[in-house]
Amino acid sequence: MRTIWLGGAEWLAVLRIGLGLWWLESWRHKDKKGWFERGTGIAWAADVAGKHKWPAVRSGFEKVVAPRPKAMAYLVVYAELALGLGLIVGFLTPVALVGGLLLNLLYLVLMIHDWAEQGQNAMMVLISLVALFAMSWQVWSLDHAIGLFG
Repeated sequence: MRTIWLGGAEWLAVLRIGLGLWWLESWRHKDKKGWFERGTGIAWAADVAGKHKWPAVRSGFEKVVAPRPKAMAYLVVYAELALGLGLIVGFLTPVALVGGLLLNLLYLVLMIHDWAEQGQNAMMVLISLVALFAMSWQVWSLDHAIGLFG
């Protein structure tokens, strides 16, 4: 592959690191006190799920998230932090890419009516797929340095 400035593997690493920075920004801008102490994030999601046009989303939310709002708040917030850090430093990169892909797909389904949110999630899904199938951990990653994932 011919490119300007960097090689193909390096550009894939740039893409992976950029995705990690996107997840880190998602974590950074969250009002953690609101999410953890007042339950604002899960309450907002409950409102969205309650009005969702797909009954499976409503019932899934009621069965999985609603009974444990505090644990789910911590799971969402710290998953975004872990995904960001993992992708930036390239540690357990395929695991982080699959985890981020699944989280983005959940966000995509939950926010099916919000086109602005859909654009962000669709782009993050696309980047995750490219970074995963192109093995973006081949350079500039702890995975590569310690010999994980070939």
